[in-house]
Amino acid sequence: MEPKNDRAIKQEIHKLAKNADHQLLAIWAAECAERVLPIFNENYQEDSRPSEAIRANRNWIKGKCTVSEARAAAFAAHAAARDAVEDNCCYAARSAGHTAATVHVATHAVYASDYAAKANPTERIWDYQRLVELLQEEIV
Repeated sequence: MEPKNDRAIKQEIHKLAKNADHQLLAIWAAECAERVLPIFNENYQEDSRPSEAIRANRNWIKGKCTVSEARAAAFAAHAAARDAVEDNCCYAARSAGHTAATVHVATHAVYASDYAAKANPTERIWDYQRLVELLQEEIV
């Protein structure tokens, strides 16, 4: 049975992610952040730092990015978040930053989801459903 309210969904996401595979969480974090990245890009077309953070995560999954490079991209995306004036843009950039930080510490994935949901509250349900799908695919 699917949780009904935002807080319950958030708690369920945290519970599901607790024992999930690191690479699976990296994939999921990137997907969460990519969905809200247009919110940031709409107002800050010239600032590629959040996009680069997501790209670092994706490249790490492919074995083409080091943890150190991903961490640098995460810090840069968080700097973009601090530079953003609009809250939802800040949250979208933070989602991207936590996506890159997931490379270093897997638990950052849930924060990528949390910030995606702050950028656009309708994302929480999608984030939950997608995590469940990925976990089920891993089992099969």
